[in-house]
This record gives sequence, structure tokens and C-alpha cells, in this order.
Amino acid sequence: MATPTEWLAGARPRTLPAAVSPVLAGTGVAVYAGAWEDWQGVWWKAALALVVSLALQVAVNYANDYSDGIRGTDDARVGPMRLVGSGAATPAAVKRAAFLAFGVAGLAGLVLAATTAWWLVAVGVVCIVAAWFYTGGSTPYGYLGLGEVMVFVFFGLVAVVGTTYVQTETWEWAALYAAVGIGSLACAILVANNLRDVPSDTVAGKRTLAVRLGDARTRSFYLLLVLAAAASVVAVAVATTWWALLGLGFLVVAGRATRTVLAGASGPGLIPVLQQTGMAELLWAVLVAVPLAVVA
Repeated sequence: MATPTEWLAGARPRTLPAAVSPVLAGTGVAVYAGAWEDWQGVWWKAALALVVSLALQVAVNYANDYSDGIRGTDDARVGPMRLVGSGAATPAAVKRAAFLAFGVAGLAGLVLAATTAWWLVAVGVVCIVAAWFYTGGSTPYGYLGLGEVMVFVFFGLVAVVGTTYVQTETWEWAALYAAVGIGSLACAILVANNLRDVPSDTVAGKRTLAVRLGDARTRSFYLLLVLAAAASVVAVAVATTWWALLGLGFLVVAGRATRTVLAGASGPGLIPVLQQTGMAELLWAVLVAVPLAVVA
């Protein structure tokens, strides 16, 4: 049986900024749009959106641990410990943990749908299905180089725009621009992760985008994603307030990570990049959301 510490490590807490950031960014836009004028009426929707996002992130992490573990993809892993690959927990136990987290996300999502719009249930179902089949099923799309697409869509577009919508029940262009920034940095985390794992993924037959692009182009892609996140800060500022340009402060952290990537770091040398990119995403969200909330 895995210890509580090993279960916590298997949940990959360092990835959780990627779940918190879209809710912060989306809530910042919602506050700017006036959703919190009667703050007692919507704060709990922001809280439930955070529960959904965190639970889905943990569920994806456990689901990937399970699916990669039973395929043998994690047998020679460089990064953090995996429960199934290391033998610390049985595949069945990790699978149950994944579905428990999916259940928590589903219940919180149902409450949001019931109090906002029932069509959100369909969105939630698609999110859960996409999370499972990232590495699950007979032909996981994460093995076909489509993982970054999933991350951008669900942990960027859907998470940010959805968080704003459940609070405002209106379409806000600023939410879309913020979603592009958050999604780009979430993708950058995955790109750095897959760049680190290129040798082991190649052997295991996991054709991630990094494997398909090759080393040099993957590093350039990482830089492109950081630049896209910077451009999105400007777009949010144009749509809302110039105070949102404070969000460019994320480049202080993202710049260090980018220099490491472009310098040719590999293997364990890329592990700090994952944490730095996650913190850059969280900093992007805070430095954009806080000015929006204050100005409102």
C-alpha cells in the first residue's frame, strides 16, 4: 500500500497552479464585468469552479499515472515518482483514485450547472472524457501528439471562459484573451515535461508533440507559448484597463525558465522549468486578476 506521502506525490501538487490560475483569471474578469457587485450572490460559484478545476487536475494526474503505468511508459521515468510505475500502488487503486477525483469534479460541476445553465453538464462530460482518454483507452490522443491541444482547450479556454460565465452569465471578450494566456502557459508546462521525457517516450512509443517536433523545434515552441502569453496580457488590457499590463510581470519567472530551455537543458535539468512555468502561470493570473478586481 502506498503511504499518504506517496499518494500526495502521485497527485503531483506542483501541477496544481495550472488548476488555480484559470479560476483566478476568470474570476478577475467576472469581477471587472460587475458580477461581484452583489458579492454575496456569486463568491460560492468561484469557489465551486476552483473545486472543479483542482479535482479535474488531480484526476488527470492519477489517470495518467494509471494508464502510463500499465503500458510501461513510466518504467524508466526521469521525473517525479509515479505510483503504478514505481510499484507503490496497484493499478486498480490508482484508477479508483482517479475516478473519485472525477466524481468530486462532477458533483461540483452539477451544482454550477443547476444554478447557471444545464448545457454546462455537457461541457463537464466532455472535460471528463477528454481527461481520461488523454492517456487512457486503446488509442490515447496524448500518444499522438495532441496533448497540448487538450491542455489549451480545457485548462485554458474552457476553464477561464467557463469560470467567468458561471459568475456573469454573459460573454466577455476579456475572458477569451485571458484564456489564451493561461492556456499558452499551461501548454508550456506540458511542452517542458514532454521535452524532458523525449528519450523515454520514444522508446515507449509515445509520440508526444515533443517527439514529433524534435528537440530544437520543441524549444522554439516553448518560447512561442511564452510570447503568446505576453501578447494576451496586452489584449486583456486593451479590452479592460491598462492596469492589467502589470500581468507582464510573469515574464520575470517565465524568462528564467525560457533561458534554461533555450540553453539546451535536458533530463533532470528541465525539472525546475516545470515548477517555474507553473509559477509563471499563477503569477500571470494574479497580476492580471488583481488589477481587474481593484479597478472594478
